[in-house]
Amino acid sequence: MNSDKNWTTIIKPKDRLLSVDFGELWRYRDLCMLFVKRNITTQYKQTILGPLWYIVQPLLTMVTYMIIFGNIAHIPTDGLPQPLFYLAGICLWQYFADCITKTSNTFVDNANLFGKVYFPRMVTPISNVISNLLRLGIQLGLFLIVYLIYQCFIIPGQIHTNWYVLLTPVLILMTAGLVLGFGLLFSALTTKYRDMQMLLSFFVTLWMYATPIVYPLSLIGDNTMRLTMSLNPITGIIEAFKYGVLGEGEFDWGLLGYDFGFMVVLLAVGVVIFNKVQKSFMDTV
Repeated sequence: MNSDKNWTTIIKPKDRLLSVDFGELWRYRDLCMLFVKRNITTQYKQTILGPLWYIVQPLLTMVTYMIIFGNIAHIPTDGLPQPLFYLAGICLWQYFADCITKTSNTFVDNANLFGKVYFPRMVTPISNVISNLLRLGIQLGLFLIVYLIYQCFIIPGQIHTNWYVLLTPVLILMTAGLVLGFGLLFSALTTKYRDMQMLLSFFVTLWMYATPIVYPLSLIGDNTMRLTMSLNPITGIIEAFKYGVLGEGEFDWGLLGYDFGFMVVLLAVGVVIFNKVQKSFMDTV
């Protein structure tokens, strides 16, 4: 009797480091959605405000930026109302930063589960990226409410939204690709070097100040510094979003092309390292 006919699924290690079985990921989409639900329900479990933290956090951050950077440091906001300027950057940045931080702990946080049952390991970082989209959607809704208040009642007609706002879904997908790539890369590093978790949190905090969130890119007059800022792969995305929804900022197709190319290369490198580490991560976790 041919024993191969008795098996419906054959589990074997990836022979190619760059290989991704998209068919297998699709077959485990229900598990991915279960992880998404778990991430959402456990994040604010046993908290007083619960999901309201999705709104409270950006509001408190916005007020803090207004006090420190707007009123004390007097950093300009391209002539835009401070709440709108800061919220526009906060929404995408918090999604970017939170996804990187959570995805980087993929192997460490799920070691017990990985050691008991098989499923495509890449399901867990993907679920983190998807679950944080809910938070991003709520915060973009908050931004829209503040935008309508200013546009309709406070400074009617003075905010010039343009057609580039239609690129928002593309910008979100590019951000998701970046955080997935960075998450795959950092998850492999934190598996072997635990102090990378603390270093990553510090690094992400510094990274924010290298991104035009609390200040406009137009404030950078030095060409060398501007070029350095442009190498930040999230800079072009945030500037394009601000330009689309607020009509101020700098939109550059070349910069977006660089961000897209960076995302593709980063995803490829992240997949290679992730596939290499997942074969033996149980020996180091």
